[in-house]
Amino acid sequence: MSSAKAGASAAQAREKLIVLLDPLVVDAGYDLEDVTVTAAGRRSVVRVIVDADGGIDLDAIALVSRVVSDALDTADVAQSGVLAGSYVLEVSSPGVDRPLAEPRHWRRARGRLVSVPAGGQALTGRVVATSDSGVTLDVGGAEHAVAWSDLGPGRVQVEFNRVEGDD
Repeated sequence: MSSAKAGASAAQAREKLIVLLDPLVVDAGYDLEDVTVTAAGRRSVVRVIVDADGGIDLDAIALVSRVVSDALDTADVAQSGVLAGSYVLEVSSPGVDRPLAEPRHWRRARGRLVSVPAGGQALTGRVVATSDSGVTLDVGGAEHAVAWSDLGPGRVQVEFNRVEGDD
């Protein structure tokens, strides 16, 4: 199979899985952030990324794993051609490298230091607040309100020496 066909079939599998899994994950009380499907020999590796306000713990990951596994087995996705044969399921929370692209991502990053293209400039500041209209960043002690339409994908900056008590 050519790499273009493989890429198209992986994209189709991803879309079908999102349609199948999103309502189940939402019913469990979490947000489905992403699904990826990659071939690993005769198997497929299905990676499901979930999150929630306040973060997600191992009990939640285990719950979502059971819900997703049951859905994949019941839907018989291997037989319907969505997955190639058997599959390995990995469920996790998003890593620090996930771009902040949705308002819920920014809301969950409150208090974190981020870098973001905004209104034609690059800003690095702490997320102070979010609202229906955008996000407020503290950049060097000055607050900058940035509308959602002017905001590019942000990146959380890893801080190793954050001052205690600095919320």
